[in-house]
Amino acid sequence: MKPKDTPNFVATRNACKMCTPLGACLAFSGIEGCVPFLHGSQGCSTYIRRYLISHFREPMDIASSNFGEQAAIFGGQSNLTTGLNNVIESYQPRAIGIATTCLSETIGDDVSMFLNEFRREHADDSGAAPPVFIHASTPSYTGSHFDGYVEAVRAAVETLAEGGEREAGLVNVLPGIVSPADLRHLREIVEGFGLEPIVLPDYADRLDGPSWLEYRRVPEGGVPVADIRRMGRAAATLELGGPAKADAAAGAWLESRHGVTRRRMGLPIGVRATDAMFETLEAISDRPTPKPYADERGRLIDSYVDAHKYVFGRRAVVYGEEDLVAAMTGFLAEVGVTPVLCASGGRSGGLAGAIAAAAPRLADPPTVMEGVDFEELTEAAASADPDLIVGHSKGYKLARRLGAPLVRVGLPIHDRFGAARMMHLGYRGTQQLFDRIVNTLLKVKQDASEPAYTYL
Repeated sequence: MKPKDTPNFVATRNACKMCTPLGACLAFSGIEGCVPFLHGSQGCSTYIRRYLISHFREPMDIASSNFGEQAAIFGGQSNLTTGLNNVIESYQPRAIGIATTCLSETIGDDVSMFLNEFRREHADDSGAAPPVFIHASTPSYTGSHFDGYVEAVRAAVETLAEGGEREAGLVNVLPGIVSPADLRHLREIVEGFGLEPIVLPDYADRLDGPSWLEYRRVPEGGVPVADIRRMGRAAATLELGGPAKADAAAGAWLESRHGVTRRRMGLPIGVRATDAMFETLEAISDRPTPKPYADERGRLIDSYVDAHKYVFGRRAVVYGEEDLVAAMTGFLAEVGVTPVLCASGGRSGGLAGAIAAAAPRLADPPTVMEGVDFEELTEAAASADPDLIVGHSKGYKLARRLGAPLVRVGLPIHDRFGAARMMHLGYRGTQQLFDRIVNTLLKVKQDASEPAYTYL
């Protein structure tokens, strides 16, 4: 890899990432009956609600302790207590996921102590069982939305997972930030091997569900709290991801605390990466890959052959979450596209290594940039002469300035419809992604042709 040094700017200009609590709120939304709660100002919850609603096109409630000047000076314990009481009364949640913001972290609020005092004060309350509190420390100045997502998932496991006798056939699935369609597909794949998956988080139904006759304050869906408690007794953990927060992830904690075998690999995008996931499931289940998935693999390889003449030698710029960038780079290299620039707003320090592992046969390794904003990325991409841009909607202006088409992947996708149903993972998801890329390149060729060819 060829890492590119980036200036240490005082300010970020059009960040190539989102705030840390946003990722935590997304993760908490994948727990059944859980209400995300931000300990900080109301503006933070409004920003996050707007981003997630625009991407998933589903309602998203995020509570807030609603800091004002007094809380910012004297601390926010009173606000937190009042907010929790209001959420419990209004929503009757099974769990509340509390994520801290920059403000509450900067003034030093001890949220764990506040929650312990809240529990003691309500220990003698009669009626329904109190909700579970899951607390994640997520100030935005320490990372990206993916860091917040990882922190929230680990916090859920640390709070709830219990040890005990191993349950044969029970597999934890830690999927990373993927679409609801991908989550459903992952569950289907694991069940196809005769295994029982516990997917954490699982926002597939909550953020891509059917229409309602009546409004529900807490939408249905999500992994049950009871299942999270079982994760310490699973036969194995299938952890999909790349460089970001590898040692701090929930899979590492489950392995060290409860002895659950951790099987870590990149996102299964492309034949090579998906083969690795299926081989792992074969080993866990002691079963061969079911025929429908073997057939999907064969059709995918056939499409590679059919479309090779359209994609070979094309140059691509890839940006977004580090895990997705590494997986996409490996896939693009596999189909003959040359990744020339790979960038992320994350700062794990492991992106270049993850890309080298995902695309080991690249003759000319790409330039790799970490911790960048879109101004830096635009400057670097201008000299890369790309034919294709791969990333989320925030890169549309970059693609437009360079005159290269944008294939939208990842989060957020605000300028196209159906982001919740876009598939990327497994042979089936790779097939859909590959078709989108080929058709995008064909459209460019067709639009540029003077005779307006209808046969390409």
